[in-house]
Amino acid sequence: MFKRIGIVTKGTDSVVLGAVDTVVAALRPHTEDFVIEGITADACHTRGLRAADTTSVVHNRDLIIAVGGDGTLLRAAQLAFPRNVPLLGVNLGRLGFLADLTLQQVTSGLAAILNGAYATEERFVLRCEVWRGGTRIATGHALNDVVIQRWNTTRLITLHTYVDSCFVHSQRADGMIISTPTGSTAYALSGGGPILYPALPAIVLVPVCPHTLTNRPIVLANSVSIEIEIATDHPDESRVTCDGNALPSVGAGDRIRIAKHDQAVHLIHPAGHDHFAILRAKLQWGQGPC
Repeated sequence: MFKRIGIVTKGTDSVVLGAVDTVVAALRPHTEDFVIEGITADACHTRGLRAADTTSVVHNRDLIIAVGGDGTLLRAAQLAFPRNVPLLGVNLGRLGFLADLTLQQVTSGLAAILNGAYATEERFVLRCEVWRGGTRIATGHALNDVVIQRWNTTRLITLHTYVDSCFVHSQRADGMIISTPTGSTAYALSGGGPILYPALPAIVLVPVCPHTLTNRPIVLANSVSIEIEIATDHPDESRVTCDGNALPSVGAGDRIRIAKHDQAVHLIHPAGHDHFAILRAKLQWGQGPC
């Protein structure tokens, strides 16, 4: 059961601090062993909490609770999945596809989860490597998506795409989104990509504003290896991000290699979790006549 808890937050404003107080109050009848990362040590001290840095917040923990929006949960996932620590989200954001406990549900929801009434779900992660010549210069991980995009320029960038070493296409575009099913309701959806069921073993490639309008999203098995070569003629015109975190600058000839990571994120949901109910609520399906 979950006895050693790590809490990850998104800041120190009054809303976040109030939410942390609510979470702590819900935890205390069940455990006193929790640490918090993301607010100042002084703020922790006044609340009788132990502060933690980004490394120690996941050390010897049974559960990580992300208090914020999906962005906070994505950051917490980067910390939790290498140590195989389950992750629960408390949503203070606007949309919240991943952080599915509202602040109003925290007291009853956490009590139920800590008493064993919860659902678990495994979400795979992408591993992204940047190669220059024969040298790997950067590595990142993404629960949502890897994005290759133009940067510091109004010009389109040119990308050569390969899947399992087979050439797919060359295209000039604003960029490319390489998304997991988890990320299919994020940037990939805005770019015209499909919504993928979370358990689907698939990756979707979504071009961003391609110059050739027949370049459409492609759904692939998540067992493939994807390689995208940066073929722009100018340096410093491309950027690679993993869940919004930028990797070092890339230039002409660099190759971005993306594949499924061998470790996954383990999400904890309230019992009775319904993905389609979340889609209906967040995307406002069926709210009125067509």
